[in-house]
Amino acid sequence: MNSTERVVNSPSGEMKVFNTLTGRKEGFHPGNRVVAMYVCGITAYDECHIGHAMTYIIFDVVKRYLRFKGYEVKHVQNFTDVDDKIIERANQLGVPPAELASKYTDRYFATMDALNVQRADVYPRATEEIPKIIEIIQGLFAKGYAYEFQGSVYFRVKNFPDYGKLSHRNLAEMIPKAGYCERNKEYPLDFALWKASKLGEPFWDSPWGQGRPGWHIECSAMALKYLGNTIDIHGGGQDLVFPHHENEIAQSESFTQQIPFVRYWLHNGLMQQDKQKMSKSIGNLVCVEDALDQSGSDAIRLFILGSHYRSPLTYSEQALEASQKGAERLRSALMHRTSAEERAAVLNAEPFEKKFVEAMDDDFNTAQAIAVLFELAKEINRGAEGGMHITEAQHILLKLAGVLGLTLKEKTQPTPDAEAFVGLLASIRDDLRQNRQWQLADRIRKGLADLGVTLEDTPEGTRWKYRT
Repeated sequence: MNSTERVVNSPSGEMKVFNTLTGRKEGFHPGNRVVAMYVCGITAYDECHIGHAMTYIIFDVVKRYLRFKGYEVKHVQNFTDVDDKIIERANQLGVPPAELASKYTDRYFATMDALNVQRADVYPRATEEIPKIIEIIQGLFAKGYAYEFQGSVYFRVKNFPDYGKLSHRNLAEMIPKAGYCERNKEYPLDFALWKASKLGEPFWDSPWGQGRPGWHIECSAMALKYLGNTIDIHGGGQDLVFPHHENEIAQSESFTQQIPFVRYWLHNGLMQQDKQKMSKSIGNLVCVEDALDQSGSDAIRLFILGSHYRSPLTYSEQALEASQKGAERLRSALMHRTSAEERAAVLNAEPFEKKFVEAMDDDFNTAQAIAVLFELAKEINRGAEGGMHITEAQHILLKLAGVLGLTLKEKTQPTPDAEAFVGLLASIRDDLRQNRQWQLADRIRKGLADLGVTLEDTPEGTRWKYRT
């Protein structure tokens, strides 16, 4: 945002967000004109489910709205591409862990593109950030926050007095959750910064021997490297508050000696099914691919954004069907043609835009913002029936819908010639991938995604689907 631009304000004059750290809504005041935002990414070992979609759609909307307000945003989102779960799954399938992680990283991009989730500015991968991770661990050693035991390195929780400030717990409350104290730890809550190598696992050389990074240090390293010592927004699901984000604060602030590591911690509620959190470990998953085939991206977004982002959301096919009908109602308001009568009244949509901004300024209240969209669509329908000029109102409806990532486009089917062309591009991309020309291959996949084509890599080659 340059010096002549003005941030769009609601009637209340201030945008407020709920900060998990303080437990209250606060006025949003970033450190400078570029909002630094870090969102925890996936562990790449399986397909994305609708719970993943919930997190990344929510923070996609956070970014879109900040840009709508006039801010610039630098968005960083990591991939955990070395982890116990990745190694275990790779061993089960008999493939290298790096190959498995690469496969599901590609699947993630294809899925999120189909959901109209805008790309982050940087997607660092843990395996590519080992030097920064080692640098931070060495700094923690120098400051007395780390210790080594048989090639593994741990963080001394007791040396960080503020441990528990994000999850609002004290050490005594947390110890039972940590279980017994392993013999290689000084204290039950101490957590791994570096894990000594085990037979058959990926490893990197370090001052403490061969090994791999712990999960928590990966995010600290990537956030600090790409966004600096203090970032504005750190996002993720509520299940990451403890221990992951709690540990990020401890190791980051101990290393930099700067407080705060994050100005605003934002956490979304979790997707549920049958009153349980949707997760791979429970096995109650709904794959995004299936939901997209059934309903399309606009319906999925309306379903997720129809509740406040901090609230849990229960998945049901009935709710998704209702959201699909809602998307059709919004689309239908764009189908009308404005009156040709020059003296016809003009539908004023400005009050609706103000109400939309007021809702979103109140901790990204997308549920209320969506209600405003439906009110505006209703008025457009009435205006069309009454012979009013509605073109500008339709433009505003489309603009505000875009802030929520809604395209409001009808699903179309490709012509036979288009199908042949897409097939050719998919084949060329396969050849590029085999020759390890990843950047060109990714450009083809991204370009097709922009046209509504989703690529799916399979052992038999690349398949493609056409979606809204």
